[in-house]
Amino acid sequence: MSASSPLPSFPHPLVRTPEEWREALVRMGERPYRALPIFQWIHRRGVTDARAMTDLPASLRDRLVEDGLGPVLEVTTVRRSLDDTRKLLVQFEDQATVETVLIPAVSGPGSAAPSAEPGTDDADAATADLEEDEESAGVRRVTQCISTQVGCAMGCVFCASGVAGLKRHLGAHEIVSQVLAGRSLLDEGEQLRNVVLMGMGEPLHNYDNTARTLRLLTHHAGINLSSRRVTVSTSGLVPEIDRLGADFGGQVTLAISLHATTDEQRSALMPINKKYPLAELIAALRRHPLPKRRRFTIEFTLVSGQNDGVDEARRLVALLRGIPVKVNLIPMNPIEASTLAPPDWGRVLAFQKVLLDAGYSCFIRRRRGDDVSAACGQLALLGAKPRPRRPFAAPGSDDEP
Repeated sequence: MSASSPLPSFPHPLVRTPEEWREALVRMGERPYRALPIFQWIHRRGVTDARAMTDLPASLRDRLVEDGLGPVLEVTTVRRSLDDTRKLLVQFEDQATVETVLIPAVSGPGSAAPSAEPGTDDADAATADLEEDEESAGVRRVTQCISTQVGCAMGCVFCASGVAGLKRHLGAHEIVSQVLAGRSLLDEGEQLRNVVLMGMGEPLHNYDNTARTLRLLTHHAGINLSSRRVTVSTSGLVPEIDRLGADFGGQVTLAISLHATTDEQRSALMPINKKYPLAELIAALRRHPLPKRRRFTIEFTLVSGQNDGVDEARRLVALLRGIPVKVNLIPMNPIEASTLAPPDWGRVLAFQKVLLDAGYSCFIRRRRGDDVSAACGQLALLGAKPRPRRPFAAPGSDDEP
């Protein structure tokens, strides 16, 4: 291969590791010691325009542009909520769009929902049991919720992301770029502390790109997030849960979208349950290589008249017995494509009490950013037409995600 040839066998330049950059530079006829500075320009400084990497030779910068290094998305809209949550609409080179959300930490009075454990900042709800580092004066922690697909194939009836179905997977460069863009838009005094893969799409359905993203977000020479501060949310793809455990040794925080305690009800709310029923999902959690003092997050969206009764809470207690978990209760956020609604507040508190009395850590997710449709379940594929679907398919039907 000539020095000017493209490198089709390499990952996109934005998501090459330092080792991959060294090999790429050698194949370009460039000096391999430039690999780490290039990686750090991208992931530590957030610079994706090769021509702005001013300590590199101009000839190398031109070569990097030829190799495809450059911005891959544009932030087209930023909508700021009254609580300072920001929803970013980002557009990729093929004009596809997804949404990503910046969620600043809050504490003290005035929240929409009380926490089960006083003092917990459940704006970072997926990472609420993390040991908090001492903060510098004036630093405000921010959690970013990022997307992994354009649309979603899972078809959960309470989530806007899957209304139009799956359009395509995002490449790792498009996922990581959301974090780079979000970090560049932080307010003064804010610091990105947590990343949750809970936006549009099912992360484990796009496994290879999700795995590369995780390795880059936690790389010591780049963004350098602790694996404890990166959370992957899944609707329950059992083989990929096993694969994640094998590849990352249980170090990446895993959140399970559970939402029901019987196969009949869960299949009606989440069609993926027909393929991987509750018994298989719970077995996968029991064999997952979870490190000591770590817990799974169980996400449970409460839908009025569907899964919000105390009997359901008691079944949840029994289902999770012996598994180290914390439970996030999420009163359903309204979406345009559904007539489903959240339960009244008394039923939410009664459900929580059953779990607390059984000894579980149980939090009620604060509603953040709902005035700009940035709350849990509200991220949507803008402009897409809803796909036909039966919101409550009969158990045993052939409707698969």
